[in-house]
Amino acid sequence: MAQDSYLVGLIGTGIGPSLSPALHEREADRQGLRYLYRLIDIDALGVTPDAVGDLVRAARNLGFDGLNITHPCKRLVIEHLDALDPQAEALGAVNTVVFEDGRAIGHNTDVTGFAASFARGLPEAPLERVVQLGAGGAGAAVAHATLTLGAERVTVVDALPERAVALAAGLNRRFGAGRAAAAAPDQLTALLADADGVVHATPTGMAAHPGLPLPAGVLHPGLWVAEVVYRPLETELLRAARAVGCATLDGGGMAVFQAADAFRLITGRVPDAPRMLADIAELAGAVSVRD
Repeated sequence: MAQDSYLVGLIGTGIGPSLSPALHEREADRQGLRYLYRLIDIDALGVTPDAVGDLVRAARNLGFDGLNITHPCKRLVIEHLDALDPQAEALGAVNTVVFEDGRAIGHNTDVTGFAASFARGLPEAPLERVVQLGAGGAGAAVAHATLTLGAERVTVVDALPERAVALAAGLNRRFGAGRAAAAAPDQLTALLADADGVVHATPTGMAAHPGLPLPAGVLHPGLWVAEVVYRPLETELLRAARAVGCATLDGGGMAVFQAADAFRLITGRVPDAPRMLADIAELAGAVSVRD
């Protein structure tokens, strides 16, 4: 008999405002499933991100069916899993763990989530020269998605230069030499002057990490700006970008499409993404997640 009850969790820091529980539970309700989604906040627990392995083991022992993994644990969790799907292995980052026959299997739905959101929200955006802020777990997924969408070149900027270099090297191995490069933050002004668009993939702008990830003065109308942060849907970066006439994409679409893919992996059931898009718009108090 098909399973009709699920226990799922989210591991990360500052996850109190997350809309993932509501997104998953609303879709489960529509499909007639009992679905409990719990937040496992490492800050609230008083542990460090390195404890993610202990938390995954505890969840498995307690009968959880799956987990979502977010900042700052997407890379740290890998060594504690039994297997990775090819996408997660290529990225070196996991955002979804499914427990199958006592084994913890890592997946990454951020790639497909961002790609689907970008194709929906900025379908005509030029992709010759893209600058990306952030080379962490989300950054790796988004950069892969951007190149998969057809970007000719992605330049990665990160506060930790070695992390940007490592991500660019991995992208070039997968997509071909010259498709990616790393740059220091002090090069951002020059890079954006000639770029088609900028992708923001750091925690800056989240409810727990307010602020701008770049000086507002480097934005100009020739840029499109895509955001990964979705809570709030309208970040300071998006407000600044709209103020100078940039085409923009908020993080709501990525949040929905990655959640839909995670829901499918955990339950084996096909979610209704359009309904979930309406959910996040309502939950975030916005009319639409598309600009």
